[in-house]
Amino acid sequence: MLGSPIAHSLSPVLHRAAYAELGLDWRYDRIEVDAGGLPGFLAGLDDSWVGLSLTMPLKHAVLPLCARLSPLAAQVGAVNTVLFEPDRSRTGANTDVPGLVGALRAAGLEARPGRVAVLGGGATAASALAAVAALAGSAGGSPAPPRPVEVYVRDPARAAGVRAVAGNVGIAAEPRPWRDLAAGLRADLVISTVPAAGSAGLAAAVPSRVGGLLFDVVYDPWPTPLAVAWRQAGGTASGGLELLVRQAALQVELMTGRPGIAAGLVPILAAAVATTA
Repeated sequence: MLGSPIAHSLSPVLHRAAYAELGLDWRYDRIEVDAGGLPGFLAGLDDSWVGLSLTMPLKHAVLPLCARLSPLAAQVGAVNTVLFEPDRSRTGANTDVPGLVGALRAAGLEARPGRVAVLGGGATAASALAAVAALAGSAGGSPAPPRPVEVYVRDPARAAGVRAVAGNVGIAAEPRPWRDLAAGLRADLVISTVPAAGSAGLAAAVPSRVGGLLFDVVYDPWPTPLAVAWRQAGGTASGGLELLVRQAALQVELMTGRPGIAAGLVPILAAAVATTA
């Protein structure tokens, strides 16, 4: 796992549990790498590496360093998995999107709700838009098009990127200014991609009563101040650990070249991280 900061990551627990289950004598570690150091790090890897997991701030930074992108990674412009091909070229993939779809379904969503708000405009927010699009597609033939997803961004410069990603995955998005955040917290589904450090500020904006589902991608610490405030206001909150487990299982599937094993790995990885906690 590469990223910065990285010390909090539970990914080694998950991947090592998967390797033990599959009988693989593989190694998986946390390595502190920032965007500036990524090209040199990749250039120094030998033939023993089969793949990499990436977290922030590398999900965008790695794009020009890959020879190929999976269709989904290209659509969302974000890579959380790098695979080394037999010729040692790099393929970028994205398991965050299907991982989030699975996590949302585990939280009780089988189809996209009417009003959706995404908090943040970075790489994880892009994956959230694609996950919402996948949920909308699972709803079957709807007589009316779904409402645009409201995306609340601090930086207005991100608005064009948000719209582009949404268009790539077949939905509409409406970037909204951060000052209007309180309105977004009244949506049927709120997906927060805001880092843990910003959770307290979000909690202060939660209305006195909410009725929707909050999915907060943060898993450490959990519950976040936002999740606590949401539950106190009467809503249902789900955390990022479910996403972490599911995207890791899909990464193992890609890195081992064993299609279809992710579903069976999910309960094993969930048990491993529960034991650690």
